[in-house]
Amino acid sequence: MRYIEPHGHMVSRTTDDYQAMVTAGCVAVCEPAFWAGYDRKNKHGFFDYFLQLTEYEPRRANKYLLPHFCWLCINPKESEDTVLADEVISLIPDLLAKPNVLGIGEIGLNKNSRNELLILEKHIQLAADHNQLVLVHTPHLEDKLKGTRLILDALRNHSRITPDRVIIDHVEEHTAPLVLDAGFWAGITLYPESKATPNRAIDMMELYGSERLWLNSACDWGHSDPLAVPKTALEMRRRGYSAAAIDNLLYQNPLRFLSQNPRFKTADSLSP
Repeated sequence: MRYIEPHGHMVSRTTDDYQAMVTAGCVAVCEPAFWAGYDRKNKHGFFDYFLQLTEYEPRRANKYLLPHFCWLCINPKESEDTVLADEVISLIPDLLAKPNVLGIGEIGLNKNSRNELLILEKHIQLAADHNQLVLVHTPHLEDKLKGTRLILDALRNHSRITPDRVIIDHVEEHTAPLVLDAGFWAGITLYPESKATPNRAIDMMELYGSERLWLNSACDWGHSDPLAVPKTALEMRRRGYSAAAIDNLLYQNPLRFLSQNPRFKTADSLSP
């Protein structure tokens, strides 16, 4: 089996996780910029983090023959300080030329505040100005539906942002139809204790179809599983899905979206 991990926070994971992912069939991993587990105090901390994503982490992944790609932004949890957010956003244009950068993300909302929405709109403008793909984080639990609606409205306000170049992540049963009906891509995140279980993810696919849908683990420093995607493939097999259907969801779908950036390559495409 082959699969793409389209959303994993690998700076928080060990090299054993890289080895396990490759052994399970992972052929590329993509890492959105996110919260470091603490609030960074100035733009210099973010600059060092961006270098970690664009220089160090690809080298670490390459030791396991796994292509590593990333997305850049200031995450919504740290967007309340708009002065700092503006300083961080100003760093990003010069880093977009790095060979493993796919676009802007994971931008979005956390508590649906006015400042978060302002910085979301500035990120969307940045993506439009530089013709970048966009990866969006939707809020948790009771804030998710309202946040998803706010995000969709913000994206629609930018005529140069087309839905086929935006993936809206962490959808659940009550938000997936909104995202897919509007023409955007939808990401289902597989977490042991929150978001979606493998069976819930498969149920959503059966309800809403597999077109413009991907699965990811969003593995980080919390209780998460970097092998959640291949474990869901096993559950799909138990439920009678063919190898071709599994490959379409876990490999072909993220490949279709991510290949809109010509930098994106998988390990199997790079093999002689």
